[in-house]
Formats: sequence, structure tokens, C-alpha cells
Amino acid sequence: MLLLCLAVATLTLPDPATAVELSGWMQVEGRYFFQGPLYQEQDKNSLSFAVRPDIYREWAGGSSFTFIPFYRYDSADSQRTHFDIREAMFLWPREGYELRAGIGKVFWGVTEGRHLVDIINQTDLVESINEEEKLGQPMTDLTLLTGYGTLDFFVLPYFRKRTFPGRKGRLRFDPFIDTGRGAVYESTRKEHHIDYALRYSNTIGNWDIGFSHFYGTSREPAYLVQADSNENLIITPYYEIINQTGLDLQYVNNAWLWKLEAIYRSGLSDGDFYAVDAGFEYTFSGLDLGSMDIGLIMEYLYDSRDSDMDLNAVVAGSYISSRFNTFLDNDYLVGLRLAFNDAASSEVLTIFTQDLNNHSTVFQIEASRRIGDRLKVELNTYLFVDAGKDPVMGFLRNDSFMQIALMYYF
Repeated sequence: MLLLCLAVATLTLPDPATAVELSGWMQVEGRYFFQGPLYQEQDKNSLSFAVRPDIYREWAGGSSFTFIPFYRYDSADSQRTHFDIREAMFLWPREGYELRAGIGKVFWGVTEGRHLVDIINQTDLVESINEEEKLGQPMTDLTLLTGYGTLDFFVLPYFRKRTFPGRKGRLRFDPFIDTGRGAVYESTRKEHHIDYALRYSNTIGNWDIGFSHFYGTSREPAYLVQADSNENLIITPYYEIINQTGLDLQYVNNAWLWKLEAIYRSGLSDGDFYAVDAGFEYTFSGLDLGSMDIGLIMEYLYDSRDSDMDLNAVVAGSYISSRFNTFLDNDYLVGLRLAFNDAASSEVLTIFTQDLNNHSTVFQIEASRRIGDRLKVELNTYLFVDAGKDPVMGFLRNDSFMQIALMYYF
């Protein structure tokens, strides 16, 4: 609340040399599920409304403040109805360095399937199951701009818990994660444990290189299982202290993009692990395609955590590994990106992902098109095929859905 008041005061301070810039969007979104819900408490479909204003102010010398609040109301899931400050960030640029402080969003990564190295911000899971949407993270970020690359040093003084669908929401675990019960932390300081991160990035010839290290509370929880007085299972997120070292590489060679993300994580109760996402994207242009570009994407994803764990045995042991946050453990991905390069910025991305162990499959379509200067329509479809063969995807076996959103930009 203090930061919100400070943001409002900063943006409304009189200064004839500067002006406040306002932009953003409002959205109406509908989700239609092709099958009835798997669990009795769930609603079948949902309608939601979201708004995200972007407020920006810059002063002489280049210092600036960005304020981006976000709110969504969902008709079916009370835990998807939520407010967040995506950004409330001061920037002080100087020769040779930049300092940022406040609430911010930082993105690391180059691959399509999963952004393994992207660890600063917490996943906003009620917004999207693809882990692309993030909560705002309190931080201080010192960026050193050198002739040998860029160095970023992060101090993260407060931890944000992951959001989860509620009892009536689709795309959830069973039993659902009741965030109202709180969370358990390895650190005695709980969400006030101070986390640290650093990243070196550089472009050398055709190579984009990123090397990062993170120490602090894991953004990806494990889970503790207990029974209440009625013998109903209760699952509580458990956030452990970890070290994670990450590498992201991208090599550009004409129409080829070669990509790699790899991490090694230690400090978990069930042991250390590593994960890799590697592949390429090749763009076809010309060849009687008119103005259209077609991108072919192929990637392989591997996670060294045990992919054959029996869920019932794990639950009986009261500790569920963070492995159960993803079904991408030994998978290949094939995608096709269509960019029509027309006045409406029409785009279509189709992705086919299959597990090489159990052959469970996800088919995904993302499409968008502008309508005039202010409107944009977005379509997202997820189809889960043979989902029951996978211990994680099995919770989603009835949850194939289509999502349509109409956005108004101002």
C-alpha cells in the first residue's frame, strides 16, 4: 500500500517540463472447454474481464518511473480474480551504469518450449498455463554497461507466492492448491528471505550469450501433503532455498536461429537436477509466399528429475517433488510460426509437443489479429491428447479448451 501511494504521488507531482503518458489495454476473455469438468466443484466454462494501464513519466536527464497495475475478474474462479502490480519501477540511467528500484519484470530466455533460465519473477499460473505470465517482483537492479558485455546484479527483498487455480477453476491439481492456507518455507524468514541474482550477457559476432546465477527461494514450489480431521488431503506449496546456474545461447546465421537454455539447480530435498531446452527456428521468406514469413521450430526438452515417479507413492511420503510442476521432461516440440506481415499484424503459431516416454501430447494454437487501430482479437487453443498417461498432465485430461480474447488498446 505504501508503494502504491508513493507511485500515485510521483505521477501526480507537478513538473511543467514533463508529462505523464498513459497507455494500456482492457480485455474481455472467454474460455470454452470441450469436455465437462473432471472434478465436481468445477464450473465448465468461464468469462473474465481484465485491465492493465501503463503509466510512464520521464524527467530531465532520463530518469523515469513506470507504473503498471493489473486486475482480472473471473466468473468461475475466485482465485483467478486478482490484482497485481506488474511494475512500479524507478530508473536512474548514468554513463556506464543504470539503477532500477521498485517492482519490476525481468525476462531471460531464448527458446520456445520452456524458459528454464527465467527465474527472477514468479509465475502467475492463473493467467496462463504456459508459464509466460509473471507477477511483479520487488527488486533493486544495478546494470553495469561495459565494453565486454553487460552485468546485472539483483537484490530481491521479498518473495511472491505462485498463484494457482481455485476449487471451481479448471486446469488445476486434485486436490486443488488452497492458497488461502498460506505456504511453507525452508527459510525461517519466510517470504522476507533476501534473494540474489547476477547475469552476464553479451553479443559476440552472431552469438547472443547469457550466463546467470540465482540464490534464494525457489520460484518453483515442491508440495507437502497432510490430511485434515476428515481425512481429506491438503496440499501446501513448499518453497526451498536453492542455487541455480543458467546458460542461454542464441546463434544467428541468415534464416537460422539456433537456441539453447540449460540450468543446474541444487538445494532441493529430492536432490540436484539439470534441464535443457535446445533447438532451432528456420524462417522461410520469399519463395512465392508474398509478404508472408513461415518459421519452422524444432526443440528437444529434457529434465533429469525422475520422470517415472509413482504419484501415489510420492503422496504417501508427504513430499511431492517440484518435478510435478511440469510435464516437459523428455519431449520434442515441433512448431510453425506464420507472420502474414499485413496491416493487421496477423500471426499464427502452432506447436505440437509429445513426450518420448509415454506419448502424451499437447497441441497448441496461438493466433492474433488487429481490428482497426484500437482492437485486437486473440485465440488460444490447448488440446491434451492421451493426457492420462502422464502423472502431471493427467489432471488436465478433461481440460482441452479454446480461449478467445478481445482487447481494446488506449
